[in-house]
Amino acid sequence: MPTILIASYLEPEHVERIRAVDARLEVLYAPDLLYTPRYPADHWPGEFRRTPEGESRWRAMLARADILFDFDKSNAAELPTLVPKLKWIQATSVGIGEFVGKYGYATAMPKVTFTTCAGVHAQPLAEWCVLVMLAFHRKFLETLADQRRKRWERFAAADLRDQTLVVVGMGKVGTEVARMGKAFGMRTIGVKRTVEGIAPADLHLDVLYAPHDLPRALTEAQNLVLIAPRTAGTERMIGAEQFALLPKGAVFINIARGALVDELALIAALRSGHLRGAGLDVFETEPLPGSSPLWEMDNVIVCPHSASTADRENERITDLFCENIRRYIGGRPLLNVYDRDLGF
Repeated sequence: MPTILIASYLEPEHVERIRAVDARLEVLYAPDLLYTPRYPADHWPGEFRRTPEGESRWRAMLARADILFDFDKSNAAELPTLVPKLKWIQATSVGIGEFVGKYGYATAMPKVTFTTCAGVHAQPLAEWCVLVMLAFHRKFLETLADQRRKRWERFAAADLRDQTLVVVGMGKVGTEVARMGKAFGMRTIGVKRTVEGIAPADLHLDVLYAPHDLPRALTEAQNLVLIAPRTAGTERMIGAEQFALLPKGAVFINIARGALVDELALIAALRSGHLRGAGLDVFETEPLPGSSPLWEMDNVIVCPHSASTADRENERITDLFCENIRRYIGGRPLLNVYDRDLGF
């Protein structure tokens, strides 16, 4: 039976759920050797150092591990040499391609399987997209500004019904965004890498386009949500040319990666008024530099890469991990296996 090492903070009740999957499992968990989370489901620590004795204990556990719950980010560069028995890492995020590529894990750990937590963040991310669309179309930001000024001035706003929502990236998150859009009576269009044999209605869509039809989709996008993975083919996929295709007054939402967008072109589209507004959870540089004009723009909502984080995240990741442990023990395919060739 495998030995599991939990490499980021997890609440004790979830650790016990992992142990309960099979009494024969050895589950190593030493919270005194892990960083203290700053908020629920904090899996990305800042500066973190163990004592020499603590580091020695930690590396001894790494050497015994067959399975890691989360990457050991405290030893990211050295990890391949510290885990001689390792066969599988269950990540606590979806977009691990950049991290895996940065440290060369795909080649340094050729026999290790990586699994993501795809689907875990679908609901909170989709809810955030709805929040942004409502904030701009219902003029909620203006309402708050008027409240602070004690200004009473009635106005008319727009509702979401019959507006067109275009979602670029129709994975689990994109599908949930489309489903929520449908709940508001929106017309939904999706852009997906592979479309053959897929019925749009199964993804809560009215229309499904392949990537080469992206320009056509953009011309209809009163609301554009970007949730495609970062790959060599998607970097800077949205720039000045693409923003110009959007209808005037469109709302742009990025919950993918900052590298997919030409940020200067985005700022220009916002300043010109071509875009009604933007809800941004990700940026070219994170943390977003204080010098960025995005901080002070009235038609921008800046979120510090936290739209996906929810108080129940660890519960949901543990659900997925426990199911994958059962599959691992039973010799069945794991869920959400990372594709080294595709990068997601």
